[in-house]
Amino acid sequence: MNIYIGANIKRLRSERQITQERLSAAMGVSCAAVSKWERGETLPDISLLPLLADYFAVSIDELMGYDAARNEEEIRRFIEEHSRLFRAGRKEEYTRLSQKVYGEYPNDYRVMNYYMWDKAGGYTDNAPEILLANKEELLFLCQRTLEGCNNVFLRMDAVNMEGKILHAEGKTEEALELYQKEIPNWYLTCGQKTEQLFAKGSPEHVRQLRFNMLELGAFVMNKKCNEIWFCRRLSLKEKEKAALEVCAGLEALQGTDFFSETDYYLKGFAEGMARKLQNAGGDPHVIERLRKMGEDAAARFANHGEKDPVAKEILRYDFLDFP
Repeated sequence: MNIYIGANIKRLRSERQITQERLSAAMGVSCAAVSKWERGETLPDISLLPLLADYFAVSIDELMGYDAARNEEEIRRFIEEHSRLFRAGRKEEYTRLSQKVYGEYPNDYRVMNYYMWDKAGGYTDNAPEILLANKEELLFLCQRTLEGCNNVFLRMDAVNMEGKILHAEGKTEEALELYQKEIPNWYLTCGQKTEQLFAKGSPEHVRQLRFNMLELGAFVMNKKCNEIWFCRRLSLKEKEKAALEVCAGLEALQGTDFFSETDYYLKGFAEGMARKLQNAGGDPHVIERLRKMGEDAAARFANHGEKDPVAKEILRYDFLDFP
């Protein structure tokens, strides 16, 4: 959080036509102290904040320049930039970014979550030595989230991290028990329960059903991407061939309103495989072809979203940002 108290004191003083001498006398400090506040060289003693706020007839938040809307915008930009760097595979950059922003917003649970996972090395393939080396801080972040955050997704992430640390300590059975106790299964998800909230066949039910299908389809394509990539019996060339075959199959389905969602799946799968192949030194021609397929599919689906509110809504989420 940025603090603008010096600039605000100067602004409020000028607006009210109050001299530095008059303000310093009212606060019981030297005129030089007020001058240093306004230049941003020092900050008023914390005990003076209520007096200053009362003197200028403003809240302490306003005095300090705390602007919730501005901070929210800064955090939104951070999340977008982090996502961009993540998709580009620039791990060192997004890790440095989350560390910097966590220093500025240490009490925002979303920022805390990004920082925590970057500190742990990501959501998957966590090295036990990294988890154990940062165990105290990671568990502290988990505890803060579970004690103070009401966002269920961030709370589940904290439980997830606790399980990973237990596994790193060799306590895998305890980790599994924790997951089974605290994390719902497939049938107890928000999407599934929202779908069941409405009468079958009603407009609300059909809309949620389609949304769930898009989300689950994206999840399945993520698994297909990983299934191909981590198949040990396939060479890099064979993985490239398999990726193109999956994309060709999805392309064959697109073209009708009923199968318009395949463009959404194609976008994620093609882009995900292109990133994996790029990192592994795959064939540049195949990588470019996959990227082009993904871009074309993204454009088609975005165009479809102009007339399909469910398609438009799903584009707001990052289900297809395959790691």
